[in-house]
Amino acid sequence: MPEKKRMQGVEGQAGHPALCVLPEIEKEDELLEAIWTLREDDRLSVETLIDSCRIDGCEEVLQSLAKTGWLEVKGQSIELLAKGERRAKELVRRHRLSLRLFYDLFSLDGAEAEACKFEHILSPEVTDSVCTLLGHPPNSPDGKPIPRGECCAMFKQEMRPLVAPLADLTPGEKAKIVFITPGSHSRLDRLSAMGVVPGSVVKLHQKRPSYVLQVGETMIAVDKEITREIFVKKV
Repeated sequence: MPEKKRMQGVEGQAGHPALCVLPEIEKEDELLEAIWTLREDDRLSVETLIDSCRIDGCEEVLQSLAKTGWLEVKGQSIELLAKGERRAKELVRRHRLSLRLFYDLFSLDGAEAEACKFEHILSPEVTDSVCTLLGHPPNSPDGKPIPRGECCAMFKQEMRPLVAPLADLTPGEKAKIVFITPGSHSRLDRLSAMGVVPGSVVKLHQKRPSYVLQVGETMIAVDKEITREIFVKKV
Protein backbone atom coordinates (compact mmCIF):
# COMPACT_ATOMS: atom_id res chain seq x y z
CA MET A 1 0.00 0.00 0.00
CA PRO A 2 1.23 3.53 -0.71
CA GLU A 3 2.25 5.73 2.16
CA LYS A 4 1.12 9.25 2.95
CA LYS A 5 3.22 12.04 4.42
CA ARG A 6 1.76 15.13 6.09
CA MET A 7 3.87 18.27 5.97
CA GLN A 8 3.75 20.80 8.79
CA GLY A 9 3.11 24.51 8.33
CA VAL A 10 0.47 27.18 7.86
CA GLU A 11 -2.25 26.78 5.26
CA GLY A 12 -1.65 28.99 2.24
CA GLN A 13 2.08 29.23 2.93
CA ALA A 14 5.06 27.10 2.04
CA GLY A 15 4.99 24.01 4.22
CA HIS A 16 1.22 24.03 4.85
CA PRO A 17 -0.38 20.60 5.54
CA ALA A 18 -0.46 18.54 2.38
CA LEU A 19 -0.74 14.85 1.68
CA CYS A 20 1.81 13.15 -0.54
CA VAL A 21 1.31 9.64 -1.87
CA LEU A 22 4.54 7.74 -1.44
CA PRO A 23 5.36 4.47 -3.19
CA GLU A 24 7.18 1.95 -1.02
CA ILE A 25 10.50 2.63 -2.77
CA GLU A 26 10.44 6.26 -1.62
CA LYS A 27 10.31 5.51 2.11
CA GLU A 28 14.09 5.60 2.44
CA ASP A 29 14.28 8.93 0.62
CA GLU A 30 11.69 10.48 2.91
CA LEU A 31 13.51 9.26 5.99
CA LEU A 32 16.87 10.58 4.78
CA GLU A 33 15.25 13.94 4.06
CA ALA A 34 13.76 13.99 7.56
CA ILE A 35 17.16 13.18 9.08
CA TRP A 36 18.78 16.07 7.21
CA THR A 37 16.04 18.49 8.30
CA LEU A 38 16.18 17.48 11.97
CA ARG A 39 19.98 17.78 11.91
CA GLU A 40 19.67 21.34 10.57
CA ASP A 41 17.49 22.20 13.57
CA ASP A 42 19.92 20.48 15.96
CA ARG A 43 17.13 18.09 16.97
CA LEU A 44 18.34 14.85 15.42
CA SER A 45 18.01 11.71 17.50
CA VAL A 46 16.34 8.35 17.01
CA GLU A 47 13.52 9.43 19.32
CA THR A 48 12.76 12.73 17.55
CA LEU A 49 13.00 11.03 14.15
CA ILE A 50 10.50 8.32 15.09
CA ASP A 51 8.18 10.87 16.75
CA SER A 52 8.14 13.10 13.68
CA CYS A 53 8.08 10.29 11.11
CA ARG A 54 4.89 9.98 9.02
CA ILE A 55 5.90 6.70 7.39
CA ASP A 56 4.63 3.31 8.56
CA GLY A 57 7.51 1.06 9.55
CA CYS A 58 9.86 3.99 10.17
CA GLU A 59 12.11 2.03 12.56
CA GLU A 60 12.44 -0.82 10.07
CA VAL A 61 13.41 1.60 7.30
CA LEU A 62 16.00 3.20 9.60
CA GLN A 63 17.49 -0.20 10.37
CA SER A 64 17.57 -1.05 6.66
CA LEU A 65 19.43 2.17 5.86
CA ALA A 66 21.96 1.34 8.58
CA LYS A 67 22.48 -2.23 7.28
CA THR A 68 23.06 -1.02 3.70
CA GLY A 69 25.64 1.57 4.72
CA TRP A 70 23.74 4.84 4.28
CA LEU A 71 23.94 5.82 7.95
CA GLU A 72 25.08 4.67 11.37
CA VAL A 73 22.98 4.41 14.51
CA LYS A 74 24.59 4.41 17.98
CA GLY A 75 22.07 4.61 20.79
CA GLN A 76 20.08 7.77 20.11
CA SER A 77 22.70 9.12 17.68
CA ILE A 78 22.24 9.01 13.91
CA GLU A 79 25.13 9.83 11.59
CA LEU A 80 24.86 9.97 7.82
CA LEU A 81 27.73 8.14 6.15
CA ALA A 82 29.37 9.47 2.99
CA LYS A 83 26.92 8.08 0.45
CA GLY A 84 23.97 8.83 2.75
CA GLU A 85 25.14 12.43 3.07
CA ARG A 86 25.25 12.81 -0.71
CA ARG A 87 21.85 11.20 -1.19
CA ALA A 88 20.16 13.23 1.55
CA LYS A 89 21.66 16.48 0.25
CA GLU A 90 20.32 15.84 -3.25
CA LEU A 91 16.87 14.92 -1.92
CA VAL A 92 16.61 18.08 0.18
CA ARG A 93 17.92 20.19 -2.70
CA ARG A 94 15.32 18.78 -5.10
CA HIS A 95 12.48 19.34 -2.63
CA ARG A 96 13.37 22.91 -1.77
CA LEU A 97 13.99 23.89 -5.39
CA SER A 98 10.64 22.35 -6.32
CA LEU A 99 8.97 24.31 -3.53
CA ARG A 100 10.64 27.52 -4.71
CA LEU A 101 9.45 26.87 -8.27
CA PHE A 102 5.81 26.21 -7.41
CA TYR A 103 5.49 28.74 -4.60
CA ASP A 104 7.24 31.69 -6.26
CA LEU A 105 6.84 31.41 -10.01
CA PHE A 106 3.43 29.79 -10.14
CA SER A 107 2.01 31.23 -6.88
CA LEU A 108 0.19 27.95 -6.22
CA ASP A 109 -1.88 27.30 -3.13
CA GLY A 110 -0.72 23.88 -2.05
CA ALA A 111 2.84 24.45 -3.28
CA GLU A 112 4.12 21.97 -0.69
CA ALA A 113 1.96 19.17 -2.09
CA GLU A 114 3.10 19.88 -5.65
CA ALA A 115 6.75 20.09 -4.62
CA CYS A 116 6.43 16.82 -2.70
CA LYS A 117 5.24 15.04 -5.84
CA PHE A 118 7.53 16.85 -8.28
CA GLU A 119 10.77 16.26 -6.39
CA HIS A 120 10.56 12.51 -6.93
CA ILE A 121 10.67 12.76 -10.73
CA LEU A 122 13.58 15.19 -11.08
CA SER A 123 16.80 13.90 -12.56
CA PRO A 124 20.09 15.58 -11.58
CA GLU A 125 20.17 17.36 -14.95
CA VAL A 126 16.63 18.71 -14.59
CA THR A 127 17.34 19.73 -10.99
CA ASP A 128 20.28 21.85 -12.18
CA SER A 129 18.09 23.33 -14.93
CA VAL A 130 15.44 24.34 -12.38
CA CYS A 131 18.13 25.83 -10.14
CA THR A 132 19.54 27.86 -13.04
CA LEU A 133 16.06 28.94 -14.12
CA LEU A 134 15.43 30.33 -10.64
CA GLY A 135 18.81 32.05 -10.44
CA HIS A 136 20.41 29.63 -7.94
CA PRO A 137 18.25 30.69 -4.95
CA PRO A 138 19.95 30.33 -1.56
CA ASN A 139 16.78 29.59 0.44
CA SER A 140 13.39 27.92 0.10
CA PRO A 141 10.24 30.02 0.75
CA ASP A 142 10.23 28.96 4.42
CA GLY A 143 13.78 30.26 4.83
CA LYS A 144 15.56 26.90 4.93
CA PRO A 145 18.87 26.80 2.99
CA ILE A 146 18.94 25.08 -0.38
CA PRO A 147 22.05 22.86 -0.64
CA ARG A 148 24.36 24.09 -3.39
CA GLY A 149 24.83 22.07 -6.57
CA GLU A 150 27.57 21.97 -9.18
CA CYS A 151 25.64 24.46 -11.33
CA CYS A 152 25.77 27.00 -8.49
CA ALA A 153 29.57 26.91 -8.41
CA MET A 154 29.65 28.04 -12.03
CA PHE A 155 27.80 31.29 -11.39
CA LYS A 156 27.77 34.07 -8.86
CA GLN A 157 25.05 33.77 -6.27
CA GLU A 158 23.56 37.11 -7.27
CA MET A 159 23.04 35.99 -10.86
CA ARG A 160 19.62 37.04 -12.14
CA PRO A 161 17.14 34.27 -13.00
CA LEU A 162 16.76 33.32 -16.66
CA VAL A 163 13.03 33.92 -16.31
CA ALA A 164 11.93 36.99 -14.35
CA PRO A 165 9.01 39.44 -14.12
CA LEU A 166 8.83 41.96 -16.94
CA ALA A 167 9.04 44.63 -14.25
CA ASP A 168 12.70 43.71 -13.73
CA LEU A 169 13.70 44.78 -17.25
CA THR A 170 15.43 48.09 -17.80
CA PRO A 171 14.20 50.52 -20.48
CA GLY A 172 15.43 49.51 -23.93
CA GLU A 173 15.63 45.78 -23.17
CA LYS A 174 13.77 43.18 -25.21
CA ALA A 175 12.43 39.91 -23.88
CA LYS A 176 10.27 36.98 -24.89
CA ILE A 177 7.16 36.26 -22.83
CA VAL A 178 7.41 32.81 -21.26
CA PHE A 179 4.24 32.68 -19.18
CA ILE A 180 1.65 34.97 -17.57
CA THR A 181 0.08 34.65 -14.10
CA PRO A 182 -2.79 37.17 -14.26
CA GLY A 183 -4.84 38.13 -11.22
CA SER A 184 -8.05 37.54 -13.18
CA HIS A 185 -9.30 35.99 -16.40
CA SER A 186 -10.50 39.38 -17.63
CA ARG A 187 -6.98 40.77 -17.30
CA LEU A 188 -5.60 37.84 -19.27
CA ASP A 189 -8.21 38.47 -21.98
CA ARG A 190 -7.22 42.15 -22.22
CA LEU A 191 -3.53 41.28 -22.47
CA SER A 192 -4.25 38.68 -25.15
CA ALA A 193 -6.25 41.22 -27.15
CA MET A 194 -3.21 43.50 -27.14
CA GLY A 195 -0.89 40.72 -28.31
CA VAL A 196 0.70 40.19 -24.91
CA VAL A 197 0.80 36.39 -25.00
CA PRO A 198 3.44 33.72 -24.37
CA GLY A 199 5.91 33.65 -27.24
CA SER A 200 5.58 37.36 -28.06
CA VAL A 201 8.65 39.58 -27.93
CA VAL A 202 8.21 42.81 -25.99
CA LYS A 203 10.43 45.86 -25.59
CA LEU A 204 10.28 48.01 -22.49
CA HIS A 205 10.40 51.72 -23.39
CA GLN A 206 9.82 53.38 -20.01
CA LYS A 207 8.82 52.75 -16.41
CA ARG A 208 7.46 56.17 -15.38
CA PRO A 209 4.80 57.42 -15.00
CA SER A 210 3.56 54.06 -16.31
CA TYR A 211 5.19 51.09 -17.99
CA VAL A 212 5.21 51.46 -21.77
CA LEU A 213 5.76 48.31 -23.81
CA GLN A 214 6.13 47.69 -27.48
CA VAL A 215 4.65 44.51 -28.92
CA GLY A 216 5.24 44.36 -32.66
CA GLU A 217 4.26 47.80 -33.92
CA THR A 218 1.91 48.48 -31.01
CA MET A 219 2.76 50.63 -27.97
CA ILE A 220 0.97 49.67 -24.75
CA ALA A 221 0.82 51.42 -21.36
CA VAL A 222 0.27 49.13 -18.36
CA ASP A 223 0.42 49.34 -14.58
CA LYS A 224 3.45 48.03 -12.69
CA GLU A 225 1.26 45.39 -11.03
CA ILE A 226 0.58 43.83 -14.43
CA THR A 227 4.27 43.76 -15.37
CA ARG A 228 4.93 41.63 -12.28
CA GLU A 229 2.53 39.01 -13.61
CA ILE A 230 4.28 38.71 -16.98
CA PHE A 231 7.39 36.48 -16.86
CA VAL A 232 9.95 36.92 -19.60
CA LYS A 233 13.34 35.74 -20.79
CA LYS A 234 15.73 38.27 -22.30
CA VAL A 235 16.55 37.99 -26.00
